[in-house]
Amino acid sequence: MAGEYTHPVGITKGPGETIHEYTFISRDEQRLLKNGEYVYYELEAPTPSPSPVRGRGEADETRPKRVLGRIQHRVPVQLYPDTFLSEPEVAPSQVAALVGYDQRASDLFELHVAIMGYYDSALGTFVNPWIPPSSGTPIYLADDALLAGVLSRKQSGANGSATIGSLLTRGEGHVPVVLDVKELVSTHLAIIASTGAGKSYLASVVIEELMRPTNRAAVLIIDPHGEYSTLQEIANHREFEEQSGAADGHSPRRRQRYQARARVYLHDQVKVRLNTLSLADLRYLLPGMTDKQHHYLGQAYDKLTKEKKGGVWSAEELKKAVIEVGQYKNDESGDDSGNSTVAALSWKIEERLGRNNFVFDESTHLGLREILQPGKCTVLQVDEVDERDQQVIVATLLRRIYRARMETERHKVQDGDEKYLPYPVFILIEEAHHFAPHDGDSISKGILKQALAEGRKFGMGIGLISQRPGKLDADVLSQCLTQCIMRIVNEVDQKSVATAVEGVGRDLLDNLPALSKGQAIVAGSAINTPVICRVRQRITPHGGESKDAPAEWLGYYGDEAQETRARDAAPLQRDNAPISIFKH
Repeated sequence: MAGEYTHPVGITKGPGETIHEYTFISRDEQRLLKNGEYVYYELEAPTPSPSPVRGRGEADETRPKRVLGRIQHRVPVQLYPDTFLSEPEVAPSQVAALVGYDQRASDLFELHVAIMGYYDSALGTFVNPWIPPSSGTPIYLADDALLAGVLSRKQSGANGSATIGSLLTRGEGHVPVVLDVKELVSTHLAIIASTGAGKSYLASVVIEELMRPTNRAAVLIIDPHGEYSTLQEIANHREFEEQSGAADGHSPRRRQRYQARARVYLHDQVKVRLNTLSLADLRYLLPGMTDKQHHYLGQAYDKLTKEKKGGVWSAEELKKAVIEVGQYKNDESGDDSGNSTVAALSWKIEERLGRNNFVFDESTHLGLREILQPGKCTVLQVDEVDERDQQVIVATLLRRIYRARMETERHKVQDGDEKYLPYPVFILIEEAHHFAPHDGDSISKGILKQALAEGRKFGMGIGLISQRPGKLDADVLSQCLTQCIMRIVNEVDQKSVATAVEGVGRDLLDNLPALSKGQAIVAGSAINTPVICRVRQRITPHGGESKDAPAEWLGYYGDEAQETRARDAAPLQRDNAPISIFKH
């Protein structure tokens, strides 16, 4: 499409409702000027002062600047009179021809445009001219090459780029929508959408881009629904590997190539060592405690951590510390009323921690260098874990990663230390509203807020995915400065997004209910200007499809399925056959 639109598509009528808007008139006979489409007018550069010596860059300053704008809506200039529309069997154009009505007047449209500005490559941003075009100024449709060069911060395929799709108003793939991975990781990401809009699909596309040879990211995914296991297919696709240094007569040794990896840890492989739990974690895991139980638990926790000096301890040792603290208090006061308190608290610890050893383990947990490595995507599939335990898992991991990145950056730990994590990481959290709810509290909300606010200084990027932004903490959502917003129908959720998300125009947010599956408004720090994107097709299989219930019901009565059930039922029927007690 580059170079195709060399003729004006309209003429400026005048300013719009604000100085950042204008209107123009067009016949738009080819129906190219859709809502959300990009147009431009040329702004003449000021005449430079005479100079005997002109620098190399000054010649460009004399060229007209292309001031881009986005069409917000289109309005017909003149409609057919109602009487022309009274007979459905007769076309209005025929009636117009009979009475001598100027039919061409009904083919004119007034288009309202929001001014974005001209792109300044030195500043890396759009500059608003602060004055609308004069009446009579020609308006041009922006070509693909122009848009591809200025809408995204990075070009597709460049190091540090993530191509998640293409501009919706153009042909598929014509204008790539490319995120700047550096900004994505340092300023965090939010993917917001209603159920079925494609949020986990888009998230997987982002992960695929992060695992390409141009990025080689260290990625961790918290997966409460088991939707990301298909990312293991990354190892089977050439898009995620790099061949280099092929052996030949001059270079017999082959250099190591890059190959992206992905691993899924099932719920019984996700371990949290008890000594990594904070006192707040323990109190959250043991709900319904009395004030005295809270006091005994705090005293026992302090006693145990001082004795162990950061070493491992078990649930049994915590119970023993509670008993010792309780006995000391009873001896000191001469009152044995604390025995029942100690017994109740010991029972809680045994039930919640002692028997729940498939999550909380006294001796081992997932090593940070094991689950976070450049070029590796780790999925923690916690779909069979209790929601409170999920929150503690997330809180513990975020706390460990935050401290590891902080202490590594400040040179407080060295290689070989458990806390040594010498590279940035990206953590993607599904169902984020469960870990940072708007109403109420969770043990993971506090550390999540801290990681979002301060983690960017230490190379700790976070991506949040939620289908209910109204239930997600507003401060948490507002910390994500790159947003991918898909179809949202609920009005409460729409208002939450409009309040928390900066940099997205009202005209774009009005499109949220109209977006189709796989379409998203992309805005924020990782892209130059908000755009409506058509998400590209995944390379790996999608793992979050909805069940086709009618097809499975029909399949139940298929010939093969019925024969299989009959074969399986035959031995059972023989075993359960009644035994006759009568002799014949």
